[in-house]
Amino acid sequence: MEPLGVVGCCLSFYLLLESVAAICRVGKYLQCNKKETVEECCLQKTSVPSKSVADLSKLKYWKYLVVNLVEIGESVRGEDVYIVQSGCGEINDNLMELLIMINACKIASASRVTAVIPCFPYARQDKKDKVRDSRAPISAKLVANMLSVAGADHIITMDLHASQIQGFFDIPVDNLYAEPAVLKWIKENIAEWKNCTIVSPDAGGAKRVTSIADRLNVDFALIHKERKKANEVDRMVLVGDVKDRVAILVDDMADTCGTICHAADKLVSAGATKVYAILTHGIFSGPAISRINNACFEAVVVTNTIPQEDKMKQCPKIQVIDISMILAEAIRRTHNGESVSYLFSHVPL
Repeated sequence: MEPLGVVGCCLSFYLLLESVAAICRVGKYLQCNKKETVEECCLQKTSVPSKSVADLSKLKYWKYLVVNLVEIGESVRGEDVYIVQSGCGEINDNLMELLIMINACKIASASRVTAVIPCFPYARQDKKDKVRDSRAPISAKLVANMLSVAGADHIITMDLHASQIQGFFDIPVDNLYAEPAVLKWIKENIAEWKNCTIVSPDAGGAKRVTSIADRLNVDFALIHKERKKANEVDRMVLVGDVKDRVAILVDDMADTCGTICHAADKLVSAGATKVYAILTHGIFSGPAISRINNACFEAVVVTNTIPQEDKMKQCPKIQVIDISMILAEAIRRTHNGESVSYLFSHVPL
């Protein structure tokens, strides 16, 4: 069996990378230079011998005005390489880093290169809108083509905006779900969860909330919204009953947070006693933080598919669910040739 290596190329993605590497108990993992390491945090979480943590300076990255350069300072020949990179921050720079890293490992004779992309970039541009965007690009398909051409053999991601994006690829794609971790968080942190209603902020998320509601054996509701243009909601209509119940909004991502904040107001006016929001990908751009601070949420819960340390300092309502163990177990199972379908309904211990 080929040796396993995990590579991370996002400068702001250390904590998730190191958690994944520690849980996987990999022989080595590489990441870009940074001022301080968090090896101690990894070693406290697991009993990984310190010698299994590679020299953190062996993956070098330079950014110039007209070119990005990456150098891998350690052999990956014959290795099963996993590159961890999320679609966040300076998304175009991070996407190019990922593509360059994939190509660098491929031409360095790695036996297989898997891109682990917790938040898939440009996932919302997955189709043309016949009303507004008849000449718009389908950028998610373009990103899929770029990853394939760069040399990726396999993609691991989480909660794609549309599951059909998997069909844009001609290589295997494992779309993991945050649902098991979300269910665990609800049961452990919301005392009144048995008297709650799971709410989708739009009709497109109905399948997601019905799945969670069925597993919790509670009711669900949805909000029909109409947009004047992108990121601006015109009006909302609640379908379902939340009176005298805890309302839990569930969605795959939140950008400017206009939708979930308007939805929270709608739920409170409909008689909800408390309102929580649970999101897989917390992008939080523009006025998102100020909107959350001024909204009536008890908590806004996101996963760490996107780093949230800075946002948590600005907004005490934001809480984070760690999904590193799900990615780590997916990597371990993929490397060992095991099924990953167990992760669709269970959180690995």
